[in-house]
Amino acid sequence: MYAIRLHEFGPADNLRYEEVDDPRPGPGEVRIAVEAAGVHLIDTRLRAGVASGPLAVPSLPTIPGREVAGTVDAVGDNVDEGWLGQRVVAHLGPRGQGYAQLAVREVEHVHPVAPALDASTAVAMIGTGRTALGVLDVAELTADDVVLITAAAGGLGSLLVQAARNAGAVAVGLAGGAAKTAAVRRLGADVAVDYRRPGWPDEVRAALDGRSVTVTLDGVGGDTGRAALELTGPAGRFLVFGWSAGAPTPITTADVVQRGLLVASVLGARMLRRPGGLAALEEAALAAATAGTLVPAVHTFPLAEAAAAHAALENRGTIGKVVLLT
Repeated sequence: MYAIRLHEFGPADNLRYEEVDDPRPGPGEVRIAVEAAGVHLIDTRLRAGVASGPLAVPSLPTIPGREVAGTVDAVGDNVDEGWLGQRVVAHLGPRGQGYAQLAVREVEHVHPVAPALDASTAVAMIGTGRTALGVLDVAELTADDVVLITAAAGGLGSLLVQAARNAGAVAVGLAGGAAKTAAVRRLGADVAVDYRRPGWPDEVRAALDGRSVTVTLDGVGGDTGRAALELTGPAGRFLVFGWSAGAPTPITTADVVQRGLLVASVLGARMLRRPGGLAALEEAALAAATAGTLVPAVHTFPLAEAAAAHAALENRGTIGKVVLLT
């Protein structure tokens, strides 16, 4: 098979499209002929040799990627042969190996894919979709809310914009550049603002015409996250799920106490402690996509161009979830 391999930590160009041995499913595993593989910002950090949260820097050489969708083409011992030929999607967990034409995963972590879903949609929902539902589980959005979403044109942000609109809330999306703010408007945001423009918080205030932000969903952090925090009104909820800017939003105890804010990190342990854990979130995300209530925006690249996909993601040149097609 062909796969993307990393032999040395560093820039995106270090990703190589190479021929490697086909993996074989072990006991309790299935092998997936991959049609689509998800790309995450965390993948770019690991490629650079930087540990990210619970994910340690991998041993080299390695095949990156933790989300795949395709068709089961082989099964290991103790696996029902009824899986053969089924369209499936799986999150591969820390083992990775997803940027490839073939991938293996324990059968208990594999989900069937409904006929209505294509591989790109399924792979977007198995990771990014489950995270979105984990965020929304804590956010508890209602029609009374004004929801500010940072990085609203990204894979996760685009789902959160849709969810805010589905709840009947006012959706305010931040994005970088005219093309991305236009995409956020197409998703249904009531307000779309370019956070690269000086004075963008005043644009948000003017657009809201006296209303306060009640919920901020922050995946950017840094100065942008701090400005979003300042826009969050008294008794608001400020939920953190990442920091693509490189550092979390700086928040003090005084910020929380003086305005009565509820501040929470919604990833990691909080998602794992949800009833049913990650598997339940994955099933719910796939069901939402099948029902059409959440439709992921997808930006695709051929598998062989994984280096270009990484570079585009790091340079903020993508809209939606980045997916590699085999």
